Amino acid sequence: MSQLETAMAMTIAVFDQYARADGNRQTLSKAELKTLLEKELPNFLASGKDKNAIDKVFKNLDENGDSQVDFKEFVIFVAALTCCCHKYFEQNAAK
Repeated sequence: MSQLETAMAMTIAVFDQYARADGNRQTLSKAELKTLLEKELPNFLASGKDKNAIDKVFKNLDENGDSQVDFKEFVIFVAALTCCCHKYFEQNAAK
């Protein structure tokens, strides 16, 4: 597989790994999202001191208000976070 295909497969695998914890493989509960963020993006949470960060992230991701984060909502989050990282690295490389 190409690097991009591998990245896509890994995104799917990570979502599936955490989504199945409560038996519903189609969505992430708030607890599943918290575990995913703590294990897969520890630096994302460590950089903030906001104790309600998970609640805020979950509320923002749950676009349809069903108290679950589905795969589309998760991918939008990963893409947005990737865009922010790309912009950050571009700005720092320019210095």
